[in-house]
Amino acid sequence: MPAPAKPATPVQQLRASVKPFDPPVQRLIRATRAALRRAFPTANELVYDGYNFLAIGFCSALNASSCLASVAAQARGVSISFYHGSRLPDPTHRLEGTGKQNRFVRVTSVAVLKEPAVQQLLRAAAKDVAPPLAKTGKGQLIIKSVVQERRSRSAV
Repeated sequence: MPAPAKPATPVQQLRASVKPFDPPVQRLIRATRAALRRAFPTANELVYDGYNFLAIGFCSALNASSCLASVAAQARGVSISFYHGSRLPDPTHRLEGTGKQNRFVRVTSVAVLKEPAVQQLLRAAAKDVAPPLAKTGKGQLIIKSVVQERRSRSAV
């Protein structure tokens, strides 16, 4: 009798969640995640693979309300969503959206991730989170939810 299959690791589950996207969107998801990991090395990554979006939230604790920013991916593209974006300083008006709380930056290319205005927004988000980010250590990757039925992840 064969041994039961090992459950997928969080990294394997995240890879499986990214795989349905078209290759250009997959590259932007990976690049954006890497940029947020560099910006917030001690943050926990909370993954929500939902009906409309794949969201990878970078959080100072193990709950979504402590989210600084997240990778928000859908078939049409990738954004950096700032959980408390409405209160971040944005002198260059780089943030989009009109909600009471959330604002976002569309990541149309890897170059967007290196823009000084985007880097400044990431630094501001790190200062505007409760509880504060840990000074040392490494955050965890946690798969919070995966829906079985979702919109197509392909733009075709």
